[in-house]
Amino acid sequence: MNTIQTPVSTRIAIVGAGSMGSGLAALFARQGFAVALIDPVDGALARADAAITRQLTAVGAEVAAVRARIAPSPELAAAASADLVIEAAPERLELKQRLFAKLDALCAPHTVFATNTSGLSINAIAQAVARRDRFVGAHFFTPADVIPLVEVVRGDATSDATIDFVMTTLRAAGKRPVLVRRDIPGFIANRIQHALAREAIALLEQGVASAADIDEVVRWSLGIRLALTGPLEQRDLNGIDVHHAIASYLYADLENRSTPAPLMAAMVERGDIGAKAGRGFYDWPPERRERVQADKARALAELAAWLQRREQDAA
Repeated sequence: MNTIQTPVSTRIAIVGAGSMGSGLAALFARQGFAVALIDPVDGALARADAAITRQLTAVGAEVAAVRARIAPSPELAAAASADLVIEAAPERLELKQRLFAKLDALCAPHTVFATNTSGLSINAIAQAVARRDRFVGAHFFTPADVIPLVEVVRGDATSDATIDFVMTTLRAAGKRPVLVRRDIPGFIANRIQHALAREAIALLEQGVASAADIDEVVRWSLGIRLALTGPLEQRDLNGIDVHHAIASYLYADLENRSTPAPLMAAMVERGDIGAKAGRGFYDWPPERRERVQADKARALAELAAWLQRREQDAA
């Protein structure tokens, strides 16, 4: 790359104004960045504005000042002057490739492209652009303005300068970027998350415990511990010999199917797809869904702030 912008002067464009895109707009605007939020779908920008207001209110931000830094637009051309474009469109490879092909023609040569895909191939999406050295994965987590971590995923052609620029910008936005050195399906977090969910769903299918009790076990044992130590550090603390001994008899009994669980497939077919549909493993009347999402955002923000303070105090 020819130049590296001072982080706060970096102009950000977010393409896609759904829950992830609106969270990203709130995140960068809170940190002083100028943000173009782009979505051509009727009503999407109005819904995003309402969501951003809710998100900012939940974390105690100055709503008016932050919203003033966000310029909504239905036109992709609003990204033309951006230094960093982050795509947050639905998880369809062809859609993402079409968007980036258009952006490649619109944006200045120095612009860096980042896709927020949760697991599609970075290399496959990058096939749509000529500037593959300036193309990277940037996998945020919902709610994007609260969860600190971002997986920065290197494609085969991604340059070191692009990685440095993206990670510097993310740190300036208050994030904790981690470099994923290889473009593998699901990256790191989703591979671990899906392995956990696969076992949890299998336990539910087998009638070992209720959905609520399985979640209770994870929240009040693994969940608390994982906030303070990762699985590999925990193996060191427990003793790798102990883990090896348990793994020697337990691994053979763990769920290892390579297709989604029949229970989950049946739920999708019925339309019981979770909170957005009103029913999944739990019932989700609208008032409960709104309350849980708001409470979770506040609690996650408090937990993240506490963990950051604890780490600083220990340094």
